[in-house]
Amino acid sequence: GFGGGRGGRPGGARRGPRRRRRPVEELEAQELTHYTPSNAPVPDGEIIVERGATAQELGPKLNRSGADVVRFLFEQGEMVTATASLTDDMIELFAAELGAQIRLVDPGEEQEAELQAKYFADDEEEDDSSLRPRPPVVTVMGHVDHGKTLLLDRIRESNVVAGEAGGITQHIGAYQVEYNGQLITFIDTPGHEAFTAMRARGAEVTDIVILVVAADDGVMPQTREALAHAKASGKPIIVAINKIDREDADPNRVMQQLSELELVPEAWGGDTIMVEVSALQNLGVDDVLEQVLLVAELEELKANPEGRARGVVLEANLDARQGPVATVIVQSGTLRVGDPVVAGAAWGRVKALIDDHGDNVKEAPPAMPVLVLNFDTVPDAGDELRVVEKGRTARDIAEQREQRFRAAGLRRTSSATGTGAKLEDIFEQIQRGETATLNLVLKADTQGSLEAVSESLRKLERDEVKLSFVHRAAGGITANDVTLAAASNATIIGFNVRPDRGARELAEAENVEIRTYEIIYKLLEDIESAMVGMLSPEYEEVVTGDAEVREVFRVPRIGAVAGCYVLNGVITRGSKVRFLRDGVIIWKGAITSLRRFKEDVREVAAGFECGIGLSNNQDLQEGDVIETFEEREIPRT
Repeated sequence: GFGGGRGGRPGGARRGPRRRRRPVEELEAQELTHYTPSNAPVPDGEIIVERGATAQELGPKLNRSGADVVRFLFEQGEMVTATASLTDDMIELFAAELGAQIRLVDPGEEQEAELQAKYFADDEEEDDSSLRPRPPVVTVMGHVDHGKTLLLDRIRESNVVAGEAGGITQHIGAYQVEYNGQLITFIDTPGHEAFTAMRARGAEVTDIVILVVAADDGVMPQTREALAHAKASGKPIIVAINKIDREDADPNRVMQQLSELELVPEAWGGDTIMVEVSALQNLGVDDVLEQVLLVAELEELKANPEGRARGVVLEANLDARQGPVATVIVQSGTLRVGDPVVAGAAWGRVKALIDDHGDNVKEAPPAMPVLVLNFDTVPDAGDELRVVEKGRTARDIAEQREQRFRAAGLRRTSSATGTGAKLEDIFEQIQRGETATLNLVLKADTQGSLEAVSESLRKLERDEVKLSFVHRAAGGITANDVTLAAASNATIIGFNVRPDRGARELAEAENVEIRTYEIIYKLLEDIESAMVGMLSPEYEEVVTGDAEVREVFRVPRIGAVAGCYVLNGVITRGSKVRFLRDGVIIWKGAITSLRRFKEDVREVAAGFECGIGLSNNQDLQEGDVIETFEEREIPRT
């Protein structure tokens, strides 16, 4: 060594007695035994825990150390380190062991919840005695060119104050009308996409949906889409059958089509209000408004007009003259000029409030839409607007949110949790003995495929799992489908279709699962595996019909065809068959063709004659019996 001594130490200095290097396992064991479970009680009330939290982060929240968490999970057979992300089940298991009440939230939501608890906790407590009736908020949706805009214009025109300059109303994305002395708020959204995008961000603004369907056109693809979005929101739906003045108008056909989509009119014993209107000739518009007020009365819509205001940003933009402006619908409290407000990462002190007529107003009560001026930056549509005590508080909240958004790399949109579950969660829910609902957005290449897949999926339903089709349509998977799936916590299933690039990117950002298939049995196999917990299903055989061979025909290039008389049940094309001669099974196969006279038919009932072609069987004799059967699955008990 440099000093000539042992170990290279100057002057030959010796080191102390060598200590045995202990293995990592022994160190970890000592660390775990060093921290004994604390006897301190767990905090009272609901404890917020972020998904993916580590043992080090979870422990202190429950008055325990990270080592306590690791040891407990080790005893349960889970090998984790103190800095590894834990699954939801692990977190819930540890909390249940301590008897703690927790709420799992997405990353970033905890800080938001802390902000809410710190600044807005007092606002949430509302006494029922302080609630007052408020105007309903209505969204109008429907297929393009079915008359949504004209209907809205008619409603607006009938409420224009006499003498108002030109009868023009300010476009702020929403407006109020008065009918029979009561106010109604209409949201003039660009379509159902915006409606659902706001729901996906947790902003439930609408109370009632008006679905406009043209009497001459009937239900169109966008009508189906709009209806799916409206149904997913769970809001009451009023149907306005428009253009009844046209010669080819057929309101009954529209009602029939809507009945098939589970909107049965009241006139037919259902519970859906349907009003025939002509926006062009201004017919039935008053009836629509009357029905809106009637539904609103049944819904008992109320809000507290006192206290600090809370509302939702409908739309926002950067105005060349006025700077960042936002259209806001007040949901509770009263918004006043001079109030310090925060909306998402934007804040400011209300400089002016402008109503839908373009007039400056001093205050806005619940359900009133107003244009709010003087934000520091443009808020996002769907952001919650809150009034705070002072401007400094508003700025602090906005800055904290901005830092969080920047750290996350993008502004997150929080998904409204539906009652359904995604495909990957179903098996876990069944294992826990819960009844789960699988929400699906189903897209297929044709309407025929769509119906076939839908019916096949319906047959998979059982006691433990119910299926709910949030939306079904023919066509490719679009960004609209992803937005709807995000809002309703659904899985997107595509049969012979693919998502476009925009849909793929949005699905990745929104954490929406898209599964595409080209073979129907693979699709059904995947869904069934999730639904029945990987158990092989049991089947029972059911005879569906039998027919007697009365005559045999020989057809060139086709072969033998049996002229039959159906004795019992129904003979269906494509059915599995047994060929019986004197009660003995001599052949099994399938029905390849089924005809009545010269017509190809799908099925023939008992008491009728038909021609039956059988796959790979030419040995036909008079008096033979063709028995059809199907295998039905026995539901698991």
